[in-house]
Amino acid sequence: MRAGLSVLFVVLCGVSLLVGARQMAWSQLFSDAGDAWLTLTASRLPRLAALVLTGIGLSVCGVILQHIVRNKFVEPATTGGLDAAKLGILVAMTAAPSVGAAGRMLFALAFCLAASLLFVAIVRRVKFKNTVLVPVIGLMFGGVLSAVAEFHAYRNNIMQSMQGWLLGDFSRIVQGNYEIIYLILPIVALTYLYAHRLTVVGMGEGMASSLGLNYPATVTLGLMLVAVTVSVTVITVGAIPFVGLVIPNLVALHYGDNLRRTLPVVALGGASLLLFCDILGRVLIHPFEVPIALTAGGIGGVLFLAILFWKNR
Repeated sequence: MRAGLSVLFVVLCGVSLLVGARQMAWSQLFSDAGDAWLTLTASRLPRLAALVLTGIGLSVCGVILQHIVRNKFVEPATTGGLDAAKLGILVAMTAAPSVGAAGRMLFALAFCLAASLLFVAIVRRVKFKNTVLVPVIGLMFGGVLSAVAEFHAYRNNIMQSMQGWLLGDFSRIVQGNYEIIYLILPIVALTYLYAHRLTVVGMGEGMASSLGLNYPATVTLGLMLVAVTVSVTVITVGAIPFVGLVIPNLVALHYGDNLRRTLPVVALGGASLLLFCDILGRVLIHPFEVPIALTAGGIGGVLFLAILFWKNR
């Protein structure tokens, strides 16, 4: 299965480089005619890199949160993380408009980390017997944060800017305005380095502490990794749902919950899903483009329903 997923990933990468508003063939890259090479290096390759890193980052975020909360139905979109990052960016745009992308990312990071810590505290405080209630609480929490963000945008007359800019979309990715997303690479490396500890965290606080693990420090580290990834992706491409929810569940069905074993498959699956959603969005109404937030939401929702029916069987 891993070999097949790797082949699928390579094929999707090749298709992603060729599909777009401007039709391009590989033969054009080796000829002097036209500006195919400029299109490839300035637009297609940066977009491919952003797609792969975003897919990897969001899927890894989902698996980290699922181990921390011990619930398979959580991801940044169902814990308030995405909404908190949006709010942080909007606050940065109005309170410190000259800080730039790095400054807005720091605001998003602070808001996302605070929201994640508060969500985990709520879940630990209220010990739900029904696991379905955990993402429901997360959605309610995110709804409150989203309402605050929209009120803030409305009050400062940036509502239209917020709706257009924070919707998940890779059409704005060109060379020179996306490089901050490479911060996901060290995040993934740290996650793999601490994979065994995060796996133990998924066994519960009592078991983790009895095995000698510093549970609060590991949870805080995991939430910090998630906050950095979410803030980087939102500041670069906007909010994209379902990737961190569907891929970890699909991988867990086949490989279990040992992160040291499953993390590479989760990362490859997340990148492949996002590549497929982006290609679909580019060909549906060609030469125009459907934002990836819509295609990822539709495909991710269908896949998640299929997972629920499969588990029910």
